[in-house]
Amino acid sequence: MGGILLDVDGVLHVSGHPILGGGRAVSRLREAGHMLRFVTNNTTHSRRALAEEIRSFGVELEDEELQTTPLAAAHALKGKRVLALTMPAIVDDLEGIELVGEGADAVLLGGADEGYETNQVFSYYNLARAFAELQDGAELYCLHKNRWWQTSRGAMLDAGVYVAGLEYATEMEATVLGKPSAAYFAAALDALEYDPEQTWMVGDDVEADIGGASAFGLRTILVRTGKFREEALDEATVKPDGVIDSIAALPDWLEAIDR
Repeated sequence: MGGILLDVDGVLHVSGHPILGGGRAVSRLREAGHMLRFVTNNTTHSRRALAEEIRSFGVELEDEELQTTPLAAAHALKGKRVLALTMPAIVDDLEGIELVGEGADAVLLGGADEGYETNQVFSYYNLARAFAELQDGAELYCLHKNRWWQTSRGAMLDAGVYVAGLEYATEMEATVLGKPSAAYFAAALDALEYDPEQTWMVGDDVEADIGGASAFGLRTILVRTGKFREEALDEATVKPDGVIDSIAALPDWLEAIDR
């Protein structure tokens, strides 16, 4: 039996609406003996809150099985003075980081949320503050560089556009702490105690999920839910090992190839 990394947004739910059959699929994977880890670039919820939300979808999950980018950031930036442009909900997961308004060692960009009418995280004022700190020698980090994500209202801009803007203005490259970084996948495999060739990555993002996992040596499965687009798959330079309609089809698909 292999290890399985399951993306959350777009695989288990879209904007809080669960994907049909997801809870049963996770139960069947556990019954078959697979070791699971839930991996996400979600930057709008703390791990505890996100785990509770996932359980509300009927998915069996312990908090410790969920790997989030804020926790990866807390590990990578521990002891540093950080100007964090993140959603307030994840601050509790940034334990060990000294959050400051100036004199920062690092600038950390998080992700956007669906409340674009009231979201001021990426206001001109905040981005200008970040630019000033970077000009003064701070390093640039981001939880992810996703261009967009899928919501019930359609595709919405994500933090990657703001990360790219600061990279352009400062002529420096951000260190990515979430998917598709190798460090993120390494942490997930360390938690499972599996090697890459023994592990599947299941996701809806052909770049962050499939491309990142493939580069690290994992086998990959793309689901046709969330931000899946047929044209993106056609144009992708890295193809998944399998494509399924949704997570509901995953247990049967894995059983079929193991015969």
